[in-house]
Amino acid sequence: MEIQNTSTTARKELIDISDEQDRNYWAERLGVSSEKLKSTIRAIHSMEFSKLNDFLRMEKIKSASTYQRFINS
Repeated sequence: MEIQNTSTTARKELIDISDEQDRNYWAERLGVSSEKLKSTIRAIHSMEFSKLNDFLRMEKIKSASTYQRFINS
């Protein structure tokens, strides 16, 4: 019996920002404008969906906590 080595890592979803239709799809999926998507890609130097999603989620958390500190001051 031959044992097959299978990878458990998920397939990386890469974003092609040069294609407007693709860029708009990913921007909508991430809940941001296409300009925000492009600036985020430049900021983190990655076009991998999972990394962009994580970064944008953390950015929303940070901005929400900053807003709360502003209100509570």
